[in-house]
Amino acid sequence: MTFQQSIITCLRKYFVFSGRASRSEYWWFFLFCILGGAISGALEGFINGITRTEDGPTLISGAFNLATAIPALAVGFRRMHDTGRSGLY
Repeated sequence: MTFQQSIITCLRKYFVFSGRASRSEYWWFFLFCILGGAISGALEGFINGITRTEDGPTLISGAFNLATAIPALAVGFRRMHDTGRSGLY
């Protein structure tokens, strides 16, 4: 599974906690969450530097984290099912 396919699959299965997720699907989506968080945090730092505010609102990274929180949990549950364990393990 490629990087794009895993992101599309995880976002399409937004609330699907049953089934299985491959290793590549899980790790590509994990990488997407890390990179997206870093980019949104850097973008906010850049915007706060331009506007000269030290602690500006964290709308960009907050929105990204909220948008990817449930899919990250769902793919984690599906990955645990693929390894033969309960999702709550």
